[in-house]
Amino acid sequence: MAPKSDSAEGIVLNFVNEQNRPLNSQNVADFLQKYNLKKSAIQKALDTLADSGRISFKEYGKQKIYLARQDQFDIPNSEELNCMKEENAKLQENLDDQKKAISEVEGEIKSLQSNLTLEEIHSKEAKLRKEVKEMEEKLTKLRGGITLVSPEERKAVEGMYLNTTNQWKRRKRMFRDIWDAITENSPKDIKEFKEELGIEYDEDVGVSLQSFGDLMQHGKKRARGQ
Repeated sequence: MAPKSDSAEGIVLNFVNEQNRPLNSQNVADFLQKYNLKKSAIQKALDTLADSGRISFKEYGKQKIYLARQDQFDIPNSEELNCMKEENAKLQENLDDQKKAISEVEGEIKSLQSNLTLEEIHSKEAKLRKEVKEMEEKLTKLRGGITLVSPEERKAVEGMYLNTTNQWKRRKRMFRDIWDAITENSPKDIKEFKEELGIEYDEDVGVSLQSFGDLMQHGKKRARGQ
């Protein structure tokens, strides 16, 4: 008589048959913890099932290994195995196609997530329209001859500019005096010595102090002409 499915023997028998692989009592006890079966009850069920011939077992020293009876399973012949292999290959190919499709969809989702939302687009558009309007208003004022910088502000900027260029001239002159004193009796080649120390003249970097002075003069002439 077959054991009831909800009894300890029934639960153990179903598990051994489902696994269909070598198991010891500890393996079975670990997997069946959810049924609140004690190891002693599982060991007793395994021994009862083995003694009744419902499962097979082998003894290795003091340990018993249990296995589902193989005569209860339909063992496929070579033709059936080949069919199963072909079916497995088709399933694997289908799985690969599905993975590829999923990957493409995930890529599209990622691309869409990186794009601006409709709300963000409207917000950015409003900001750009505001900036354009401000620039157009400024351009209209310039075309109409309206002075956007007050005389006081212009004078302050010119004073700062003049002070800066004067500092530039003074420091350049100080450097020239010191440099001439150092290199006057030096046996080294002046150009090589300058490169060795990492010194660069204004001209070496394409800067002209005179051009900045001319720019100041040009600005004054333009201001008088307005």
